[in-house]
Amino acid sequence: MHYALGEGAAMAEIELRNLSKRWGGFVGVDRFDLTIPDREFLVLLGPSGCGKTTTMRMIAGLEEITEGDILIDGRRVNDLDPKDRDVAMVFQSYALYPNLDVYENIRFPLKVRKIDPATHKDRVMRAAEMVELTDFLHRRPAELSGGQRQRVALARAIVRQPNVFLMDEPLSNLDAKLRVSTRAQIKNLSHELQVTTIYVTHDQIEAMTLADRVVVMNKGVVQQVGSPTEIYDRPANTFVAGFIGNPAMNLVEGQMRGGVFTGAGLDIPGFSLPDGKVTLGFRAEDATLEGGEELHAPIYTLELLGDSTMVTVRIGGALVSVKAPKDFRAEIGDMFRAHIPASICHVFDGDTGERV
Repeated sequence: MHYALGEGAAMAEIELRNLSKRWGGFVGVDRFDLTIPDREFLVLLGPSGCGKTTTMRMIAGLEEITEGDILIDGRRVNDLDPKDRDVAMVFQSYALYPNLDVYENIRFPLKVRKIDPATHKDRVMRAAEMVELTDFLHRRPAELSGGQRQRVALARAIVRQPNVFLMDEPLSNLDAKLRVSTRAQIKNLSHELQVTTIYVTHDQIEAMTLADRVVVMNKGVVQQVGSPTEIYDRPANTFVAGFIGNPAMNLVEGQMRGGVFTGAGLDIPGFSLPDGKVTLGFRAEDATLEGGEELHAPIYTLELLGDSTMVTVRIGGALVSVKAPKDFRAEIGDMFRAHIPASICHVFDGDTGERV
């Protein structure tokens, strides 16, 4: 079942053309160029200060653009006020009115935009139902849990029937269990509403589970754009490799010589690459305990994860992790061996960090 948003909802393709933001000599966003198709769920992902929230604020009209253009359905919106861009934002802080009950908080955007009052009840009830708040409509925000307050903020955005949803780290104030359940709710909502959504987060699990496409950013620069699977399976550089995944990809500096990678504690044959300085990457879950001894080092630490045991060793200056079966038994300091064939490895240029 899909919920129709009504006549107010339109198609919304967003184009960001050479978008930049500078404050004096500091570059917040550098030449961001991307087309976001109608109904796509796009996640901007990166560490604090990478430019993702600044990009969203420029789209919303809350931040002035230094260079470039923003087009929504072919219409340049650079000079439009936020209220005229037909976007709805959900912030990290819930920004609810404490003196209004849930019903009036959800209804507030309809009053401000002077929507026909005869439609208010139906639209509020429909939005409340979508986020499972119908039993809480007469409560004040102070009487709600953090997760319920965030759902009120979501309903308030839904009731607007906007062309675009902008969500700025909406789950970061919630505890771990609530983050999981609210994330599932946002995923389901995006499927039901079919509205173009841009979602900002520093949490790569949120990005991987929610996005149609992910934009990985660092220091204002786009590092890679792709589906979660593409970014996980073929990271464009060592930054993306080290940022995506839990745990992040193991990265070991070394040399390629005659098709053999040699690094501190690693000797892996089977590559068809020229000699030179490289960084080798592999994921903890891709290594196995049988079949070879490419990795041979004492155990640094053991972590039981429930479905597996994470074994970490120190080789050179790097900590390297391998997922072992949950019944794996050993002690810190025991010698550990793992099979890391060339076929599971990623190779990056030793100087630029770019994928080879």
